Amino acid sequence: MSRILIVDDEESILKALKRVLTLTPCTAADKHYKLTIDTFSSPLEALEKARHTAYDLVLSDYRMPGMDGVQLLKAVREIQPDAVRMIFSGYADLNGLIAAINEAGISRFISKPWNDYELVSALAQALALRDLMLENQRLADQARLANGTISAQELEFKRLEAEEPGITHVVWDTDGSVLMDASALGLGG
Repeated sequence: MSRILIVDDEESILKALKRVLTLTPCTAADKHYKLTIDTFSSPLEALEKARHTAYDLVLSDYRMPGMDGVQLLKAVREIQPDAVRMIFSGYADLNGLIAAINEAGISRFISKPWNDYELVSALAQALALRDLMLENQRLADQARLANGTISAQELEFKRLEAEEPGITHVVWDTDGSVLMDASALGLGG
């Protein structure tokens, strides 16, 4: 199961993308990807979700109020460096594209309006490439573990962080207790 996050300030675009991705088989390299799709019209809400939910791919509109797609994908890159980042837009802004590639590390630009087949194909290819990259990382980590350049604990932290972003970030008090985020507990603060 591959989890995808789609962000666009236009609800009609989100509905159309979700419909296309639900109805069209997502297949690349003889592998069929079953997709779980989360959509957000607010980049800030999407970013908050990405802090706690692992995504395989994030697709964002370029122009949105409050936070543009480059800023969003740059922040996602910090939280989830292994997530594939793609951007789409109805505007051909060369400087924006260069910024998206250099700052956010996007793998692809998709223009609006999109061709359904090309969109699904691009997502499938990106997911297949991500699978290969992760397998290469896993094999390299096994070699580092065998060579003693990484500990089993470091490897487990890396795995846990990939599965549940933020889980390994613990804030300790001076007495050794774990500090909880009061706002996350609904206590204000």
